Amino acid sequence: MRPAPQAPRQTPASTPLTWLYVPGDRPDVVAKALGCGADVVVVDLEDAVAPDRKDHALRATAELLGAPLPVTVHVRVNALDGPLAAHEIRTLAALPGLAGLRLPKVQGPADVHRAAGWATTAAEPVPEHVPYAAEGPIPPAGHTRADHLAPVRTPPGSTATLAPAAPPAASALPAAPALYALLESALGIEHAFAIATAHPALRGIALGEADLCGELGVRDDAGLAWPRSRAVVAARAAGLAPPPQSVHPDIHDLDGLARSCARGRALGFLGRAAIHPRQLPVIEAAYLPSAEEVAAAQEIVRAATAEGGALALPDGRFVDAAVVAGARRVLDLAGRRS
Repeated sequence: MRPAPQAPRQTPASTPLTWLYVPGDRPDVVAKALGCGADVVVVDLEDAVAPDRKDHALRATAELLGAPLPVTVHVRVNALDGPLAAHEIRTLAALPGLAGLRLPKVQGPADVHRAAGWATTAAEPVPEHVPYAAEGPIPPAGHTRADHLAPVRTPPGSTATLAPAAPPAASALPAAPALYALLESALGIEHAFAIATAHPALRGIALGEADLCGELGVRDDAGLAWPRSRAVVAARAAGLAPPPQSVHPDIHDLDGLARSCARGRALGFLGRAAIHPRQLPVIEAAYLPSAEEVAAAQEIVRAATAEGGALALPDGRFVDAAVVAGARRVLDLAGRRS
């Protein structure tokens, strides 16, 4: 059974608008990115790092995250079905500087659960074999670690027996860091809502449009209209913040970036991933409400506060609770300017 939709887990005021990707094997570039004004710096261990630099990227990233940071830092790990992701997640999950893990190429809920499992065993990996105590009999045939058996120590001369081991207390289990699923395939899009509701640690979903376009054979934005809307609807139905847009690959085309952000905002996205600091102010300007939008939202909130319930504004617009909630979101976003 799928979990029931929840109230949004994040408010617009706390939701990032800019997510800057930087290569994990370039500590100098990462250091500069931390001071460039992005809401989130995403250290990339996947596409931005050559295969022979993966180990170096992980070591450098673990060193960076070894202490708390003044900037929100996420890490995009390698593909969950590959040989690197489990070790990366277990290495990074408990570090104090990590705010979130971005999971590429998520196909379904099982991928999210697998990543969360790796993350929660990061602090104290469970050994494959736990020896029995020297005292007491050899365990009966067929008993294994999977049976959760532990020896019971008894006084000398008495017979030792085997009893079920008590499960660890919930408070003793490390919590998973915030997880973000990237939908980059047709199957991921089909499972968007199931992914978005897969695990309590999942805090957001987003599209990886380059891979998605390659799989679908899409050549322009028109072919992405449905996957984009699907991601927005799935996120909101699951009580997550609206997803950010995927990257605009041409770092010199700032006018095109602004137009693309306007279209994304109209579809319900909130914020955008970037691959260069010069893209950040364009993204933020596109997603912050205009002065006219702020004035209209203020009028709606004032009227609702005074009257309560549904009402009509002087210009004939009808205002109900949903409209008021939207106006409050506009004002929350506008508060970022102060």
